[in-house]
Amino acid sequence: MAELLLRAEDRQASYFIESLTDGITLQMIVVPGGEFNMGSPEDEPERSDDEGPQHLVNVPSFCMGRYPVTQAQWRFVAELPPVEQELALDPSQFKGDTLPVEQVIWYDAVEFCARLSAYTQRTYRLPSEAEWEYACRAGTTTPFYFGAMITPEVVNYNGNYTYNNSPNGEYRETTTPVDHFEFANAWGLSDMHGNVWEWCEDHWHSNYEGAPTDGRAWLSENEDAARVRRGGSWINYPVYAVLPIAAPTPRALPTTSLVFALSVVPPGLLPNPWAELVEALSLFYPLTLNWRTAPRNILAIL
Repeated sequence: MAELLLRAEDRQASYFIESLTDGITLQMIVVPGGEFNMGSPEDEPERSDDEGPQHLVNVPSFCMGRYPVTQAQWRFVAELPPVEQELALDPSQFKGDTLPVEQVIWYDAVEFCARLSAYTQRTYRLPSEAEWEYACRAGTTTPFYFGAMITPEVVNYNGNYTYNNSPNGEYRETTTPVDHFEFANAWGLSDMHGNVWEWCEDHWHSNYEGAPTDGRAWLSENEDAARVRRGGSWINYPVYAVLPIAAPTPRALPTTSLVFALSVVPPGLLPNPWAELVEALSLFYPLTLNWRTAPRNILAIL
């Protein structure tokens, strides 16, 4: 049988808190810049052709939300003045302030970022696909940031199915609160595997031939082309939670498993008031976040 092995570690991350209103904030983690191999090796289990070819990408530093956008955060921003379109205040099928918002189309996610940018006077946007994978990996090279195997004890997906001889387990049939598992990767980002798909800025391509190597979004001339979603969801097989898996999705298709991650452009490249904020905080608060991380391989076969 397989026994789950977990360890608790204290990690330190640089981040800032965007206060929206009393009790509602955004925690934006600073993701350090660096290089990584995007995509999966040809010998990775259950690999598909659109996960390659692997290619070296240089990603500048940026910030990403510690969790997917919650329903409480969504409602606050949805009540702000429109920029390009209206937003539903409560689009989600599963209800709860700390549950991720879902039933969000790509246009809605872009509008959310536009309203948040106007409100905070800081530039919020969707992450590029390269940024998303780089942030999720957090320096790892395995199919998941916690190792080569997966279990419903650390990720919310359809536990009736397995990946690479991992054990099956609970199928919750619903989303879970964004901090449900109390796990994060080495950079402090949570819920990037499973629970809800996350929108990226990129158009979808059938493989990575010709993909950018500087971390920017890969856009096509066809503005109506499908956009990329990442991470898998509560309803999907575990293979969809594998790091390099990208699914093409029409921009106007809402589902119960789509949400989005928030990113902001590098603070050093931003005009005031970002420059003032960075100077005042000495390049963000270096605060200690306490979270649990899993070993490189979370399962031991006993």
